[in-house]
Amino acid sequence: MPEKAAHPEVDVEQRTDHLPPYRVLLHNDDVNTFEHVTASIMRLTSLKLEEAVRCTLEAHETGLSLLLVTHRERAELYVEQFASLGLTVTCEPDE
Repeated sequence: MPEKAAHPEVDVEQRTDHLPPYRVLLHNDDVNTFEHVTASIMRLTSLKLEEAVRCTLEAHETGLSLLLVTHRERAELYVEQFASLGLTVTCEPDE
């Protein structure tokens, strides 16, 4: 008879589904080009060209665009990664 594992494996995605959601927000600036912003969004997220362009335009026109919703640690990582590319991105609880 096989022994049961002391610590059953838990899917990481399943665990993160239970964490409080955080919004990752792109802010407009007068420094970066549309091309740089769009390319950065596609580089750092899973958004495709059309979605990245939409977010870039929305931030340009309204000052802010929602890029994605994820858990806090990942949202904070996105903030750091975008900052390293010269873009202003913040995160906040998705209430």
